[in-house]
Amino acid sequence: MSEVPDELARLRGSIDNIDAALVHLLAERFKCTQQVGALKAAQKLPAADPAREERQIKRLRALAEDAGLDPVFAEKFLNFIIAEVIHHHERILEER
Repeated sequence: MSEVPDELARLRGSIDNIDAALVHLLAERFKCTQQVGALKAAQKLPAADPAREERQIKRLRALAEDAGLDPVFAEKFLNFIIAEVIHHHERILEER
C-alpha cells in the first residue's frame, strides 16, 4: 500500500470527527424525542404531528440552503429521522 498524502489524511480525520459528532448529536436528539414520545403517550396524543413535521422540513430546508447544503438531501435526511421517531413513539404508546 502506498502512503496516504498528508492532506488526504487530514481531510479524512476531519470527516471521522464530524461523523462522530453527528452520531452523538443524533443520540441526543433521540433522547429528547423519546421523552416527547412518553409525554405524547401519557397525554394520549398521536405519534405523528404532520403540521409540526411540515414546519420542521421547511425550517431545515432553509437552514440547508443557508449552509450551502442541498435542501432536497436535507429533507430526505429529516424525513428518515422523522419516520424513525414516529416508529419510536408508536412503540412507546403500545407499551403503555
